[in-house]
Amino acid sequence: MLLSFPMSIASVLPYAQITLSILLIAAVLLQRTTSGFGGALGASDNFSGSFHTRRGFEKTLFVATIVLAILFALSAFLAIII
Repeated sequence: MLLSFPMSIASVLPYAQITLSILLIAAVLLQRTTSGFGGALGASDNFSGSFHTRRGFEKTLFVATIVLAILFALSAFLAIII
């Protein structure tokens, strides 16, 4: 019984990693950025808009992205160990 437990994790782990990676990509792509190409080069149209407080769905998406990234990293480390 004890030997079947790690084998079941090893068989489910690739599917969990694929699901986590798809969700992580979607969460990153859904995040809105206010700076365009000029903002990447240092130019900005709105000088006071460099910092804003996340509220509502934006904050939830931000926290979910962090959680998904941590879960994906943990699953990658678990895949190395098993």
